[in-house]
Parts: sequence; structure tokens; C-alpha cells
Amino acid sequence: MTEEITDIWVYLATSPLLWLTMTLAVFVFSTWLNRRLGGSPALHPVLLSMGLLIVILLVTGTDYDTYFEGAQFVHFMLGPATVALAIPLYDHRHQIRAWLGPLLVAGVVGATVAALSAITVGALLGGGHVSLMSLAPKSVTTPIAMGVAEQLGGLPSLTAALVLLTGSLGCLMAPGLIRLLRIRDDAVKGFAMGLTAHGLGTAQAFSISATAGAFAGLGLSLAGLITAFLLPLLIAWIPLG
Repeated sequence: MTEEITDIWVYLATSPLLWLTMTLAVFVFSTWLNRRLGGSPALHPVLLSMGLLIVILLVTGTDYDTYFEGAQFVHFMLGPATVALAIPLYDHRHQIRAWLGPLLVAGVVGATVAALSAITVGALLGGGHVSLMSLAPKSVTTPIAMGVAEQLGGLPSLTAALVLLTGSLGCLMAPGLIRLLRIRDDAVKGFAMGLTAHGLGTAQAFSISATAGAFAGLGLSLAGLITAFLLPLLIAWIPLG
């Protein structure tokens, strides 16, 4: 019986659709579990999916390259999914145009503080150049963050993990901070979440309202653009030892 199960697994493991199907199934399960547990940000579906997939890979002895080969379509869809955020932005274009000045100022300040604070804390804790360059773009969406990290001499894979950690912490802390600061405007809530917690924050903002989701998409986009253009210039002026 054990040999038959092993043979079946060996056969399935050669299929490129196995890990794509596994990823989708795990995410659907994690979403269901999150809702059953009250939708707690601490149990975000992405976090649950990551943990479950790591356990599955360890139990089956599957290396990451093999997993990625089968699930790379999910990675490919990151780009189109980010571009699709333009639709809710278009729906709220009049409000965005009216607030364009303050939004740009907030975007520049937020993206700059996020990068510089990460570098400063990392340097105080004794981080090396590669670690600091991997840490610097951790507050922007994964495709942009990985590209910026590689350009700066960091490790894109480490940056990807830090991006997920940043988004998870942002989703966990955002509700409490919003209540503490008594923020009532959904546009402000969404913009702050997208600016600081990128894709995960944007997904959570859509659960608040369409307006929050649209402005979260704007915050995510601004953070990515500003970081991609300004961070290399800032790094050139920062003494890193």
C-alpha cells in the first residue's frame, strides 16, 4: 500500500499543474478558515497559505525550485493583478484629482520614511550591506521590491520574504491604529494601508469599502514608483559604512 502511494505521488509530482492546483486549493481553504475564525488579520489567508505550503513542501521533501516551476503562473499574475488596480482608480478619478497634491506629498514622505527607517534600524542592529539593501524596499509590492533590491545589490528572495512580513504586520496593526487615530474617511484608511502594507493592505482595504480599496491601490502604486525612482538616489547619499 505504501509503495502504491509513493508511486502515485511520484507520478503526480512530475505534473506542472500539481503545485498550481495545490496553491489554489490551500488558499481557498485558508480563506474559508480565516472567515470561520472571524476574519482576524493575524490569520490572514496569505499567511495561513504560506505556512501550510511550507509544511507540505517539508513533508513531501519538495524543493522550492520544483514548487515554483509548477506554481509560477501565480507569480506571473502578480503583474496583471497590479495593473488591474487601475479600474477602481479610474472610478474615483475625480476625487483623486481633487486631492492630488496632498496625496503626492503623503506618498513621497511615506515611501521615504519607510525606506530610511528600515535602513536605519537594520544598520543599528548590525546588518550588512546586502541585508540593508534587501530591507530598504520592503514596503512596496513584491515585483517592484525585488527589482529594486537586485539593482541595489540586495537579495531579491530575502526582499520578497520581508515584503510579505511587512504586509502581514501592516494588516495586523492597521485596524487598531485606525481606531486609535479616529480616522473615519475610507479614502484615508485605504491610502495609508496601500502605502505601508502594499498588496496585502490593499486586499484588506477592499474589505472596508470600494473607496478604501481604490485609494489603497493608489497608495501601493505611488509607493512603488517613488521607491523605484528615489531609493537608488537616496542610497547614493547615505553613508553605510
